[in-house]
Amino acid sequence: MGVMSAKLSSEPARVRPTVPLLSYQRQDVESAARFRWNCRARQTGKSFTKSLRRLLRGLIRRRNQVFLSAGERQCRELMDKARQHCQALQIDCQYHDCRFFDNLSIKQLEIVVPNRVRIIGLPANPQTARGYTGDVLLDEFAMHVEDRAVWAAMLPTLMRGDGEVDIASTPRGKSNLFYDLRSNPLFSISTMTLPQAIEQGLAVNIEEMRQAIGDEELYRQEFLCEFLDEATAFLTLDQIAACTDPTLHVHDRLAPLTDEPRELFAGVDIGRVRDLTVIWVFASIGPIGPIDAVAVVELSRAPFREQFQHLSQLLSLRNVRCCCIDAGGLGMQLAEQAVEQFGAHRVEPIVFTAALKSQLASALRIAVESRRIRIPADDRIRNDWHSLGRTVTEAGHFRLSAPRAEGSHADRFWAAALALHAVGAGTGGAESLATRPLQFARAGTW
Repeated sequence: MGVMSAKLSSEPARVRPTVPLLSYQRQDVESAARFRWNCRARQTGKSFTKSLRRLLRGLIRRRNQVFLSAGERQCRELMDKARQHCQALQIDCQYHDCRFFDNLSIKQLEIVVPNRVRIIGLPANPQTARGYTGDVLLDEFAMHVEDRAVWAAMLPTLMRGDGEVDIASTPRGKSNLFYDLRSNPLFSISTMTLPQAIEQGLAVNIEEMRQAIGDEELYRQEFLCEFLDEATAFLTLDQIAACTDPTLHVHDRLAPLTDEPRELFAGVDIGRVRDLTVIWVFASIGPIGPIDAVAVVELSRAPFREQFQHLSQLLSLRNVRCCCIDAGGLGMQLAEQAVEQFGAHRVEPIVFTAALKSQLASALRIAVESRRIRIPADDRIRNDWHSLGRTVTEAGHFRLSAPRAEGSHADRFWAAALALHAVGAGTGGAESLATRPLQFARAGTW
């Protein structure tokens, strides 16, 4: 393991703080290349290395640094790493987390270091990429929803004052700008797979990673840095990215939904031991308005009693119009309990068949392609939705299947498909009952 030291004072007697780096990380941090393209496997310290590189380059060049991430969660994690580097290197810094863009629900995170150098963290958006002068880090660039628009917006900024740019990501197919830029002659190109990183000292059990992900195609993409063909994917990564909104705030609990003013529609895919139970909640204003994911609650190995408690908490909200529950096998009892307690007008049990699965999946795909729905920028959801494959049987019929990967069997996809079905089932006109005017007796205290 290599060790990089950062000099922070001219006093010769002072001990220089150090940050431990592996050889490939040190090479990246110390590179003087103006344009860097790095394809990095998961778990190789990509964000750790890039945030350190840009922090040090900013101090050396006395130039602001702009971090653009796929979503707000990823942006916050990247900025937290930059702040940890400041603490480890004993660099005085101030952290700000309270600035917003006008007319956009985008939060700006900021770290101010000596020489008035600012490190600005933002979810990637063509509007956020404009108006800044400084060096740029495009983190997980293959996952950016509007990658070409972001690139076009920020490139003029880089041209002023010899701006630097670091582009780092894991692969996501071939239909994106990250893949295209690897052949750009201006860039210094570097690829680091997980086996290569382990050879250079990374302490990771590669076989454990391979078994945990449980999908050879995903393993090749996420850890071997292969740009794979997506011909058999039911939803391509580009299609999923197109409906991803990095500014969308999605809760992993149901309690915050008490403040949601829109009508809610839920889908519940039931699991117990091998699969997750996923409660997916969409919010919508009307039948033609956008549909936003507002909550994705995942329960792993949760007892049915606990699962029903979550269902009851959800269905107790008055603005939940319809909830579709997987009622086949394990879900039968939970669906019956929910119907008995909350009524058949709000709870619809769904028993999966091959034909119905095809119908639900096709409806979700149409909503994705038309960009009617918006989902969060989340790797688990992206991989889960992309894991669903479409093959043709000998009889000429389409067959949908998904491997069990990362503890899921496309459970997030099917919960979202059920929630979208609930949107269609619960958007009918409100029922009313006409009665005669109330009459009161003349005698009495009135």
